[in-house]
Amino acid sequence: MLRSSFNSPFRMASAGVLMLTGVCAVAGLPGATAQAADLRVFQPADVHRLKSVENLSVSPDGDWVAYEVGTTDVEHDEYSTDLFMVSWDGSERLQLTHTPRESESHPRFSPDGRFLAFLASRGGDDDDSDDPRFKTQVWMLHLSGGEATRLTELPGGVSGFEWSPDGKRLVLTSRDPEETDEKEDDETSHDTPPPIVVDRYLFKSDGLDWLDDRRTRIYAFDIGSATATLLTPGPYDSGEPVWSPDGELIAFTSKREGDPDRHENSDIFVIAPELDAKPRQLTTWEGADSDPAFSPDGKSVVYLQGGPPKYTYYDPAVVATVPTSGGEPVLLTEALDRFVYSPRWSEDGQTIHFLIEDDRVQTIAAIPARGGDVLRLFPGSDTPGVAEAFDLGARGIVALARFPQRPAEVYRATDGKALTDHNAALVDEIDWATVEGFEAASSDGVSVGSILLKPPGYRPGKPYPTIVDVHGGPVSQDAFGFDSNAQALAAAGYLVVNPNYRGSTGRGKAFTRAIYADWGNLEIQDIHAVVDKLVEDGLSDPERLGIGGWSYGGMNTNYAIASDNRFAAAVSGAAISNMLVGYGTDQYIWQYENEVGLPWESLENYLRISYPFFKADRIKTPTLFMCGEKDFNVPLVASEQMYQALRSQNVPTQLVIYPGENHGLSKPSYIQDRLERMLDWYGRYLGTDRQ
Repeated sequence: MLRSSFNSPFRMASAGVLMLTGVCAVAGLPGATAQAADLRVFQPADVHRLKSVENLSVSPDGDWVAYEVGTTDVEHDEYSTDLFMVSWDGSERLQLTHTPRESESHPRFSPDGRFLAFLASRGGDDDDSDDPRFKTQVWMLHLSGGEATRLTELPGGVSGFEWSPDGKRLVLTSRDPEETDEKEDDETSHDTPPPIVVDRYLFKSDGLDWLDDRRTRIYAFDIGSATATLLTPGPYDSGEPVWSPDGELIAFTSKREGDPDRHENSDIFVIAPELDAKPRQLTTWEGADSDPAFSPDGKSVVYLQGGPPKYTYYDPAVVATVPTSGGEPVLLTEALDRFVYSPRWSEDGQTIHFLIEDDRVQTIAAIPARGGDVLRLFPGSDTPGVAEAFDLGARGIVALARFPQRPAEVYRATDGKALTDHNAALVDEIDWATVEGFEAASSDGVSVGSILLKPPGYRPGKPYPTIVDVHGGPVSQDAFGFDSNAQALAAAGYLVVNPNYRGSTGRGKAFTRAIYADWGNLEIQDIHAVVDKLVEDGLSDPERLGIGGWSYGGMNTNYAIASDNRFAAAVSGAAISNMLVGYGTDQYIWQYENEVGLPWESLENYLRISYPFFKADRIKTPTLFMCGEKDFNVPLVASEQMYQALRSQNVPTQLVIYPGENHGLSKPSYIQDRLERMLDWYGRYLGTDRQ
């Protein structure tokens, strides 16, 4: 069951104007410059000081990089993002917008480099305003200064866009607007909402709530006439549009076989940006094809070919190319057996760059466009880290990367120079937990790699109270990247371990496939092996062990406390234990039916992977359950069931519900509250060795 881990606390929201707020020099890599005696430990409230650096875009001449910076407004309990630019040499940084309580996102330079377009809403809220002007639209500002102007006015708002090569058009993605009933007599009308009517196979989705016939569509937008031309009508979603170099075609992805709710078979199509143009299908693979990009000569499209339908959630994708005219694809990374993301062509068309996920790291990599060896570029093996995104420019590659004690910033991938330092002030005043790799062998001999955090002031030779902080997914991994949650736990005096159990990425498809339709088995075997090794090595106190996680990490927590009683405390966030209650109430209906089976035909399978609920009488571990009230990913009922099962047996337990929240918490105060409650719960049953 694919359950995501913590979402980023920074969210897109609203609007802005250009404000050149000054030029500043940018230091090199942020690091601790104060003496240890002057440093303090990281606290839950410090999450509000973390700045989110995201969404790179390099100017056409390669001289500037535009990006977003997300910050917290504690007073109003909100996040917002502003746009910045930094020069290629890092000597100048400009803040382009300064709009408290509103946001700008997705910055994109015009082909001539004179304008920057971005997404923003202004003067309203997407959730309660029917006026298109108040929805998220494309705005544009002249980089010489002045106010931003709104370009689009689509009824459903705009979720993404890209410039055409000539700078005269945009390609847009927009979801159909919600239909509203006209009221004939306002004096006698009432505010009672109409009934919710569902008739789709997949009828709910976290963040979108109940699904109806509305779809995400692609439009060609002419800037001069301010007219939008619908390119993808019909009963299906379309997305990821990109222009061909000559502007004659747009490539996009869509699921158009049968009922798109009942499969994951997306394909790559191309279409002319004209009214009534017919799409032409480029790929026919039975799995998911995604993330297209045209070669500089327009003759080929690079994309990701996903795994076969049976293992669509477990197998890594393959970087592939297909002729724009049609033909057989070339699978460039078929032998790599690693998860790959975001394939992009070099400017000369000779190389394809992409992100590659290895054991506990993620790097920018390159492969010749005709095939050959994969070269890993940044971060290097001497400084393991996580490259989250990258962009290619005339001067080279820029990356968003994070490291064990440094949140994400902008780097030059060619030499590793940090171009931004938005988190330097916080980084330099904290005595951070040390972060290192830890290896253990599972009971069947499989190696399990983990991330181990030792608390500030760690004293070798002393066994510490230990928290097993389990990632979600499960097809994900903990890596050598900054993790505020783990740092906050370690700062309280705990040894913190993040085990990459079977099902995790970074180790190939056999490692992820191992848990297919067998949830809660090998994962727990691997987690137990990591804990046993920590105890054996004298690092962990066996009487003071805790475990916790969110989503699938919470599921593993439930599995672990139902397997034995080694853990003295547990925190289970947004997790399910009774898969029968998940069927039809969460958003994973396709996975249930195709991986586990139909409940009335495969009851034994459901009971087997639901043992934390049906064997809840085995659980003796004091457990804190947490969930968002409006979570459609793992609905609240799943946590309510486990809370009730423990409460009925008088096992110490508590249920915390965050009003109005989805699967990933978005309110800053709730994110701090979650950390504080976790620390309080662990402190109550494990104690702490913080000096």
